[in-house]
Amino acid sequence: MTTRRVSVGIPLFNEEQGVPELIRRVAAVLDGIPGGPHEIVCVDDGSRDGTVRALEQVAVKERRLKVVALSRNFGHQTALTAALDHVTGDVVVVMDGDLQDPPEEIPRFLKHYAEGYDVVYAKRVGRKESWWLRLCYYSFYRLMTSLSTLPLPLDAGDFSLMSRRVVEVLKSSPEHHRYLRGLRAWAGYKQLGVEVERPERFAGSSKYSLWALMRLAANGIFAFSTIPLKAAALLGTVAIGLALLYVPWALYAKFILRQSPQGFTTLVMAIVFLSGVNLFFLGVIGAYMGRVYEEVKRRPLYVVDRVIGGSTK
Repeated sequence: MTTRRVSVGIPLFNEEQGVPELIRRVAAVLDGIPGGPHEIVCVDDGSRDGTVRALEQVAVKERRLKVVALSRNFGHQTALTAALDHVTGDVVVVMDGDLQDPPEEIPRFLKHYAEGYDVVYAKRVGRKESWWLRLCYYSFYRLMTSLSTLPLPLDAGDFSLMSRRVVEVLKSSPEHHRYLRGLRAWAGYKQLGVEVERPERFAGSSKYSLWALMRLAANGIFAFSTIPLKAAALLGTVAIGLALLYVPWALYAKFILRQSPQGFTTLVMAIVFLSGVNLFFLGVIGAYMGRVYEEVKRRPLYVVDRVIGGSTK
């Protein structure tokens, strides 16, 4: 389990202002790690600002830096996948490029790796986001854990260290709607979570919109749980049971009590409610079918425009 080569994979999208500081801090950490040669693999996910230009400028001096520029924006999880495809180290660290994942934690990850752990992931504590965003993250992780048939760690982000064999497992899983922290847990092996305080962004603003966060949450739920489908069957069973209970009462009231059951408003509300439930679960089924449709097309996960640098020292 001795460290030989460390690769740091970083997805970037419109992070021009933070690139110099990011590479400086990661390089400084790698300078203090024995072994090597180490490398930094930055994947530009179709940035519309000067991120690639900034990376090119840094790469002139930092020979360990490899820049993989994608042809367009494919999404954060896909950019992380591209980073995993291009790293060559025996140990791989993946982190975000906004410096909310402190690279100074990498030596601590390596210490646990030397103890025999194949995966060392950060458990986010002390988040600096707004209260409503912290509440959303808190609720999602617990909802995801309760729905998933696979034990998923709470409050664990993408910031992690993985051994080469774990990386190879992730590379062999080419699904399009990716939830890498879930795939990382699915891979198994010996894993450990360590608490890491999550600071504020170094520069710029978050590129994850509320819609993007919801899409990532949906990918996680649909990729690791079939409970939404089972819920449709359960709710249908309950509705049938209630109907079977009501039918004898209606017949008894009609022929024995000589009373016609009243409740037009209740009937309309029940019809509207059940129709809404039907449409909702049709949407759930459609979400699963849509993911199957995306998989059978077998398109590549991403397209590389060009690769810059990559030599190590």
